[in-house]
Amino acid sequence: MSAKLPDINTHFSDWYNDVIYQAELADLSPVRGSIVIRPYGWAIWERITGRLDERIKATGHQNASFPLFIPESFLKKEAKHVEGFAPEVAVVTHAGGKPLEEPLVVRPTSETMIHFMFAKWIKSYRDLPLKINQWCNVVRWEMRTRPFLRTTEFFWQEGHTAHETLAQAEEEVMTMLGEYVDLAQSYLAIPVIAGPKPESEKFPGAEKTFTFEGIMPDGKALQMGTSHLLSQSFAHSFEMKFQDRQSQMAYPFLTSWGATTRLVGAVVMMHGDQKGLVLPPKIAPIQIVIIPIFKTDADKIAVLEVVNKLVVKLQEVHVRVHVDADEHKTPGNKFYAWELKGVPVRMEIGQRDIAQGQAVLADRLGMGKKSVALDNIVSEVTSLLDEVQNQLFKRAQEKRAALWHKAATLQMITQQMTAQNGFYQTGWCRSLECELKLKAIQASIRCLLEIAEFATCFNCNASSAGDVIVAKSY
Repeated sequence: MSAKLPDINTHFSDWYNDVIYQAELADLSPVRGSIVIRPYGWAIWERITGRLDERIKATGHQNASFPLFIPESFLKKEAKHVEGFAPEVAVVTHAGGKPLEEPLVVRPTSETMIHFMFAKWIKSYRDLPLKINQWCNVVRWEMRTRPFLRTTEFFWQEGHTAHETLAQAEEEVMTMLGEYVDLAQSYLAIPVIAGPKPESEKFPGAEKTFTFEGIMPDGKALQMGTSHLLSQSFAHSFEMKFQDRQSQMAYPFLTSWGATTRLVGAVVMMHGDQKGLVLPPKIAPIQIVIIPIFKTDADKIAVLEVVNKLVVKLQEVHVRVHVDADEHKTPGNKFYAWELKGVPVRMEIGQRDIAQGQAVLADRLGMGKKSVALDNIVSEVTSLLDEVQNQLFKRAQEKRAALWHKAATLQMITQQMTAQNGFYQTGWCRSLECELKLKAIQASIRCLLEIAEFATCFNCNASSAGDVIVAKSY
């Protein structure tokens, strides 16, 4: 049996790390800042990527693969890009037993490599739009790491597109941002706020960066993914030109967007409790675990015969089911283990239940146990899975509402944030000088809002250009 988890309310960070390892999502690796993602953790990631990949293709993109190594000179072609990534870049200087003529960067992101290829492929407006996505790993030499949330090596998808007009590129940016928001809310059951980042938080080389942010139960913001309008800066850097409809040479408008294995960490933090993980049914590798209960061999044969029939019925409606028939563990130990792993629904069934034509269903949210007729198992299980998914999102919304505050001044933000982390809605004049004042309280502007409830800036009392969200972040 796993060790008792740290208290989630007083030691949230320790609780998070212990859940990751005890639930067998990941393990420590001998490589600094990198983790081994174990089969159960990878299965959750596959459920997330399966949905996202489906939507990426449905919106007209194609998957491709590009090299892990990027010539160092490529990064230097776009000044803001190289400046933004320089501290995080890992560089290969030797290979094959001798120094390389040109060092190779281990990709921190693939804009430069992909744009080099785009410049070869795009010759005419007829080649546009070009919409490519890549599933891969990247390396960023992080100083402080945490499993899934911030690791030296992580997995993601990175979309890269080229368009004939600025309007088309802007539409692409918002389309993919919308897909991310739908994934977070409809599948991960995490309410998010989406909008533009301030200038200081933009992706290196981008004209605009849009984010979708969640607020975790400890009151810290988590950037869950981004969508960037690169516009034409990279196109100029890589001499990416095409013949437009008037037979003139023009530069395309570019976008990029990505989401990472950080989403797994978001699910762990957002929904977990003192017993461990709580997984939304839509991304749970196992949606229902069946615990057969028997004492004699005769009981075992009879119970498993019924269980196997139930498994077939559930699989016919695409419910992901697992039977834990391990005879070396007590039912209590099994309950504990599967609660730790966050399986949404548990079924208990023994000889006495079969005699009464029923089984017992319990949900991971603790809404209660109930006896269900065997003939109604399929409909009851599917209905309960839907209810768990909906309840998780509702509870997450309630958590966010409790952590969403409004404060007119820096003094108010400082005082309230000292007592409780959270989203702090306030006004801002858009000056960098005022923004930098937030560093003193380890906070930053996470997102610009489309509303204007505050007339003046939180710091200088000048007119506000619109409300923003201020928070501490991961």
